[in-house]
Amino acid sequence: MKLVRLGAVNYLNVRPLVFGLERRHDLVSLRFDPPAECARLLANGEIDLGMVPSITYLDRPGDGIVPGVCIGSDGAVDSVALFLRRPIREVRTLAVDTSSRTSVMLTRILCTRRFEIAPTFVPHPPDLPAMLAKADGALLIGDPALFADHRGLGVEKIDLGLEWTTMTGLPFVWAFWAGPLDSVSPDVVGVLQEAAEQGHVHIDTIAAAYASDPERQAMARRYLRESLVFRLTPRAADGLRAYFTAARELGLATGVPTLRFFPSEGERE
Repeated sequence: MKLVRLGAVNYLNVRPLVFGLERRHDLVSLRFDPPAECARLLANGEIDLGMVPSITYLDRPGDGIVPGVCIGSDGAVDSVALFLRRPIREVRTLAVDTSSRTSVMLTRILCTRRFEIAPTFVPHPPDLPAMLAKADGALLIGDPALFADHRGLGVEKIDLGLEWTTMTGLPFVWAFWAGPLDSVSPDVVGVLQEAAEQGHVHIDTIAAAYASDPERQAMARRYLRESLVFRLTPRAADGLRAYFTAARELGLATGVPTLRFFPSEGERE
């Protein structure tokens, strides 16, 4: 049987979704990359299924989604945030992490609809002190945002997951498994769903393996247990559609794709 090539983002938040997959070398292979690179690999056919940023679906609306599994938040997410040297209404420039188009588009939506500002966006590698030296604020995602000592830097942290849910009343879906509809069998879909279930059970093990010191381990456990949701429920899917709709209404996307799901005998919602 041909191995299904999986690509996942190289952040802590994906680890519960790939728990135990290294033991399923009969069905899948797995690699880790930044979000934008994961999307590129999928577009080039170098992987069959990717844990891709949500914005990728706008480029590939015919893809299938693994049902019941995502990286999402319903309130504060802690790992996607603006770090500001001045009050949000006074921000004129934002240095934005070049590794996530999804978060950049969400920032544009929130700047227009919630913060009522129109800053200049300056692409920049994820280096918070360097970003803040060049702009009024910085957009960071993933582990750099989660573990950033914003208080030590004397800056404000605005959580974009919290801002989205406060504005819409809906969860935000950051990433999910997606790929061509003929790329995976129901067996593989079931393996991915089971990995997500087992990962949720083994949060302590995942945090201990990922972080080296006790303080970061505690942060990782809290983050995985309290900040993230890993089930793509109907309400979460509504949040994803609301994101696509807002992007279209602001001229950031051309349409709102229909969400298509892979068939699975063990679909969970």
